[in-house]
Amino acid sequence: MKILILGGFLGSGKTSVLMQLAEYLVSLEKEYHSEVKVAIVENEIGAIGIDDKVLKKAGFIVNNLFSGCACCSLTGELVASIKKIQTELDPQWLIIEATGVAYPGSIRTVILDEVGLDATILIIADAKRWQRLVNAMELLVSGQLEDTSIVLLNKVDLISSAELIQVEHSILNYNQTAEVIPISAKAVIPEDILKKIVNQAEDLYDNKA
Repeated sequence: MKILILGGFLGSGKTSVLMQLAEYLVSLEKEYHSEVKVAIVENEIGAIGIDDKVLKKAGFIVNNLFSGCACCSLTGELVASIKKIQTELDPQWLIIEATGVAYPGSIRTVILDEVGLDATILIIADAKRWQRLVNAMELLVSGQLEDTSIVLLNKVDLISSAELIQVEHSILNYNQTAEVIPISAKAVIPEDILKKIVNQAEDLYDNKA
């Protein structure tokens, strides 16, 4: 089971990216000549799930986690959920959509320590609100970026080319090795970008083999 962790602030467009990524993974059954199963774990804050209704309607497996951050108060529940998914469903892919205040690197560490599986981290950043978020929560921004190798810079259609360059430079100041890829999740994400994400995740597991 290969694991992808999607991180980023609330409103950055994680669910839009998640849906397109999950659909792309399922479509790979023609390439793999077998069914590709994708499980999704959402880490929501609050008593009622919102995005899970959309995901379930699309036919994906959703296990909602409530009341806090997956990397702290919900660690035990997250680990139990992953083990249950692995045992009962055995999907080829598990996508974890982290809450906007989570540190994806901490989630990855918990999964590696408790389940024995590594994970690829993908951060979705909001280009339009980037500087406001940095000004208000720089430590959280830095923490979310430090363990990722790909940053999807979303909503670039809402900013100028000069602003885009500034945001890209800002992101690289926090993680010099990250690849920053501009997208607009409300539009179709190009297949070559989705393929790059999937290939990177597969390379992680191939290198562990």
